[in-house]
Amino acid sequence: MILPAEIVADVREVIQEQEETALLRANSLEPRHAILLVGPPGNGKTTLAEAIATELGLPFLTVRYDGVVDSYLGETAARIRRIIDHAAAAPCVLFFDEFDAIGKERGDIHETGEIKRVVNSLLVQLDSLPSHCVVVCATNHPELLDRAVWRRFQLRIELPLPDRDAVVEMYRRLARTVRGSGFTQEKYVDCMLGRSMSEIEQFNLDVKRRLVLSRGSMTASEVALIVLSRWCRQQDSLVENERVDARKADRSNSTRAKARKAHPREKAADPTQADLPGTS
Repeated sequence: MILPAEIVADVREVIQEQEETALLRANSLEPRHAILLVGPPGNGKTTLAEAIATELGLPFLTVRYDGVVDSYLGETAARIRRIIDHAAAAPCVLFFDEFDAIGKERGDIHETGEIKRVVNSLLVQLDSLPSHCVVVCATNHPELLDRAVWRRFQLRIELPLPDRDAVVEMYRRLARTVRGSGFTQEKYVDCMLGRSMSEIEQFNLDVKRRLVLSRGSMTASEVALIVLSRWCRQQDSLVENERVDARKADRSNSTRAKARKAHPREKAADPTQADLPGTS
């Protein structure tokens, strides 16, 4: 994966702290072990969590919400507690994907009292985790997280969409494996800029698959241009759909505004202005 230099530096610092735990404790310090990853889907949050576990040489444990969330009162909090107890028993990397599913804002009026109890229990459990258990949580919707949950993370990393430099590097990787791609770097960047890293990787794999399956009946240039043309059409279709949705929303808002103007609400009668019996 391709990451900005500052994110790489932040992750390396955490890894170094975990590797130098004895030195830190000799100076009455503990390594950081709670990381929050935020950003659009498909930009490497899960991959980064796995990379941290690989670098530390620790087991990678992923929480499955279908086995955690339960409709019975108090059962979800109890299951989270059992997960935390299991993870705390030995060094590991514990990964919560879609963390907003259980770390929601407790002040949300649309949520039930059960989710509030879950968040309360989660906060207690996160505080109890020893530093040899690295907990990594990922979310596409950081605005949904409870503010107290935010404070539990010692490192918060935002993984943005790939910038131009990252897209250029993906083009170079493709060009090294597929000779004579048939399209320029600028054409590739124009089509891929704004897409997630997983989409760009999928495009590169599509080109390689089509080339292999052509069994030499097509050149690398022909295959690459066909796949690129298809992906660009998909992008144009997506943009057009977004424009149509925006126009529909504008028309709907305009219709409601005209309706309010044509049929204004009747003002409530003012009792001080009502005619009293015997008055003219």
